[in-house]
Amino acid sequence: MTTDSKLFEELSFYTFSHSDSDYFIHQLIVDAFTAQTADKDTKKISLVFSLVGLYLLTEKNYTGKQIQQAHTMLSNHKSYLPEIKLPEKRGKITISDVLKSQLNKRDEMIKKWCFSVWKAYESSKEEIKQFCKIYLFE
Repeated sequence: MTTDSKLFEELSFYTFSHSDSDYFIHQLIVDAFTAQTADKDTKKISLVFSLVGLYLLTEKNYTGKQIQQAHTMLSNHKSYLPEIKLPEKRGKITISDVLKSQLNKRDEMIKKWCFSVWKAYESSKEEIKQFCKIYLFE
């Protein structure tokens, strides 16, 4: 198991025990982590859906629960997935930074992490927005 995977498990323990189940903050860490650690072997659907989640959070103010519902809707439209170019740098904030944050600031840091990763994918924003516009009617 890689160091990143261990850190993800540690943060998952925090998010799964989160008291606000309606918000479902776990979805945010899944999407940020997937987009930030993607490589040539990452499934295209995983990367696209993670970027959709980051877009919906950062630009449409969706909750984790709403993002999860959007992913379910999009699963019916897997025949077309936009091409995504992996940026060299994937955001200034990492999962390690999130885990180092104080517990009472961790939710805020998770959101900052999501914004940081989404910003790193600037070159793919339009493709993701169009994909959502077509399939989620955004």
